[in-house]
Amino acid sequence: MPDDVADPAPRPVVIPSDGATLSGDLTVPVAPAGVVVFAHGTGSGRHSPRNRRVARTLVDAGFATLLLDLLTPAEDAADRFTSHYRFDIGLLADRVVGAIDWLHASKLGELPIGLFGASTGAAAALIAATRTPVAAVVSRGGRPDLAGPALRFVRCPTLLLVGGEDRQVLELNRRALEAMSAPASIEIVPGATHLFEEPGALDLVAHRAATWFRDHLPRAGERPPAGH
Repeated sequence: MPDDVADPAPRPVVIPSDGATLSGDLTVPVAPAGVVVFAHGTGSGRHSPRNRRVARTLVDAGFATLLLDLLTPAEDAADRFTSHYRFDIGLLADRVVGAIDWLHASKLGELPIGLFGASTGAAAALIAATRTPVAAVVSRGGRPDLAGPALRFVRCPTLLLVGGEDRQVLELNRRALEAMSAPASIEIVPGATHLFEEPGALDLVAHRAATWFRDHLPRAGERPPAGH
């Protein structure tokens, strides 16, 4: 990682994780209050315009952000034909844990870490939160149900943001919420569909995420325990 960690412009980083080399974009504002790692969902990556928009709001709110590709270029190319990797939640969770370990070993290592998961990436984020210290999780249109039995081991505060018109995913989120014992909440964005493309919907998601992380990330040096 470069010596200067106060540059608000995104910078490319390379992260060894779970035997793979992942590409990421790290943005660090002055005196960050924490770091939010993005776990992208089905068929997506660090260039997702929706997650980059959310990340910009988080940076403006004083958080560093790490957007990364959870798949290598070869895996991503194969996945476009087979859809195999995008539903390998265990693999994706391992990659998220690897990225967190990388952050802990960096100059940002003393900052509290939050996870922002979208689609299948939400399940990977929740599983990762049971394996390594994570302060809070936010899910955008996520599939937390795919975390399966790991849901009951999540201990960190979790916010599930779901579009009001994304009815099937909303029901899956409600079921996942019932399975969780962590301080968790579901918030419905009225009129929004799965991709939150409606006017104002994604802005609401971004601001709710910023508020959740502001409320639940502890001060630097007060690293939370792992989920179990």
